[in-house]
Amino acid sequence: MVLAIAVPIMIQNGITNFVSLLDNIMVGQIGTEQMSGVAIVNQLIFVYNLCIFGGVSGAGIFTAQYYGQKDDEGIRHTFRFKIWMALLLTIGAITVFLIWGGDLIQMYLNGSSDGGDLAAALHYGEDYMLVMLLGLPAFMMIQTYASTLRECGETMVPMKAGVTAVCVNLVFNYLLIYGKFGFPQMGVVGAAVATVLSRYVEMAIVLIWTHKHKEINTYITGLYKTLKVPGHLVKKFLIKGSPLLVNEALWSAAQASLLQCYSVRGLGVVAALNIASTIANLFNVVFIALGDSVAIVVGQQLGAGKMEEARDTDNKMIAFSVMCCAGVAIAMLFIAPLFPKLYNTTGSTRQLAEYLIIAQAIFMPQNAFLHATYFTLRSGGKTLVTFFFDSVFVWCVSVPIAYVLSRYTSIFVVLIFVFVQMGDWIKCIIGFVLVKKGVWLQNIVAAEK
Repeated sequence: MVLAIAVPIMIQNGITNFVSLLDNIMVGQIGTEQMSGVAIVNQLIFVYNLCIFGGVSGAGIFTAQYYGQKDDEGIRHTFRFKIWMALLLTIGAITVFLIWGGDLIQMYLNGSSDGGDLAAALHYGEDYMLVMLLGLPAFMMIQTYASTLRECGETMVPMKAGVTAVCVNLVFNYLLIYGKFGFPQMGVVGAAVATVLSRYVEMAIVLIWTHKHKEINTYITGLYKTLKVPGHLVKKFLIKGSPLLVNEALWSAAQASLLQCYSVRGLGVVAALNIASTIANLFNVVFIALGDSVAIVVGQQLGAGKMEEARDTDNKMIAFSVMCCAGVAIAMLFIAPLFPKLYNTTGSTRQLAEYLIIAQAIFMPQNAFLHATYFTLRSGGKTLVTFFFDSVFVWCVSVPIAYVLSRYTSIFVVLIFVFVQMGDWIKCIIGFVLVKKGVWLQNIVAAEK
């Protein structure tokens, strides 16, 4: 059952990250400035992406447990709440990027010996951002629908939609970035157009399938008769979901801040981190999918009142996730010297990227444990605990380490990255204790029945 859920999620998330990898490599073939500008914008949009994830995940905790109880009306309420939350976040994000987008990009442009490089990176970043904003509404709807489908056990359709999207993206990347077969040569703007187009194709597939198969998705019947959500449920969703949303917002903002800390060492560091993160994100789909599976499988068991079964399942899934990612780490070590060669950048940037990929591989099992632990706590509604466990920790430990070492020492940037990762050892201990104590073993929808 675990693999039946995890493998399609791995494939879908892998496809999503493969889209980013394709953009990245093709843009990386143009030059360092283009690659850096795109990388910075993608890091900023990542904050929005995770806010959407956090916004729909709070209600998603209830969706999984409602599904365990076969409560269609409950699922409809969570679905409507997701739509409202995602819409508000999308409007807010577009407003922020339109007004302050250039200023945000400029925060990452430091330390280059050639001022023209920084100006070019800013120019490419702004052009890329304006087009990418057109894809945010599609991303919002994909996440709202796909998350609900997954929480109700349907993982294949989002995966198939993602496969189609990556094919569309691949074709139009080639046509629009390089101007092939009579299409205009658009560079970074072409990469953005291809990505946005692929998102709308993915959205169309997911929405059409969901509404055409009402016999499977019984909760979809009458979904849009009203968009009202009962006040007591809104309050309940917000109480459980707000810490998740704030957590994802703060955590993703912390990741953006970490990149800004590293960027103090120059534009080459931004490019190297971009190369390393691109391949790491592709491998990260393993522990991300297994973490999602923990939330779904364990959440359904908790909703059905099977507490001991949930505990046993969770222990096995955490161990399985760590073992899988140890194997993934070995694969990353082999790829580390090869992947940076795909980019049209300097030799020093390629070498730095290789070292960073190796460092990320070493900490892969640790990240798998932390991710599975996080979703264990969340499956039982312990969202306030996960808030302190995740985002508060990264702002109090990881960001200060990176800030101080990047600005006030001359330590090699790869060692700074390693020290930041080592700070998570504290979090591993805390997570182990919380999971072992079973503080997450509770049915949060029982009171409604």
